[in-house]
Amino acid sequence: MFDRFGGDPDDLEAARERMVDTVSRHVDDERVLEALRAVPRHAFVPENRRGDAYADRPLPIGDGQTISAPHMVAIMADHLDLAPGDEVLEVGTGCGYHAAVTAEIVAPEHVYSVEYGADLARRARETLADLGYGDVSVRIGDGREGWPEHAPYDAAYFTCAATELPDPVVEQVRPGGCILAPIGSGHQTLVEATKRQGGSLERVEHGGVRFVQMRG
Repeated sequence: MFDRFGGDPDDLEAARERMVDTVSRHVDDERVLEALRAVPRHAFVPENRRGDAYADRPLPIGDGQTISAPHMVAIMADHLDLAPGDEVLEVGTGCGYHAAVTAEIVAPEHVYSVEYGADLARRARETLADLGYGDVSVRIGDGREGWPEHAPYDAAYFTCAATELPDPVVEQVRPGGCILAPIGSGHQTLVEATKRQGGSLERVEHGGVRFVQMRG
């Protein structure tokens, strides 16, 4: 018996559980691990990569982009410390996997994602809808502009590296909210920025990372 993506459900569940065990040392929030258990990562990767879907590494998804390694998705979700009902902006939908993990924590209708590539955005919408995350909002556009119509956000995160935090995204996050992004072109650092009441940012660095560069 196979699931609709061509895999044995028992084998896939076991592989997903091994993946969660692998990344559990990176996070403290059990809700993040439950989200990783719930989202079928194999459904978001190209068919010829599904055998590696639960390996803890990034994989190509087409258009020069990648799906992040599971441990990085987990680390970012852990740093954001999201709560159910939080309004979240994602810059860089990619295949939609990270958005689905976020949706498991805050609920799909609270996730707004911007993707530069039209084909990726279309495929992400289809996959998310097929898996029950159809209320995640995905639009095509330049992530540097954020998505002002749904602001303010409780948190924003980037799945691609920016040279600096774009002002429009910072403006769209409420005071007290958090922005998490890989910053840099050559050497990249994962930066967590909390927005103060006056609009300035309190920054904490979480070490070196490697992401695809933001497009646009």
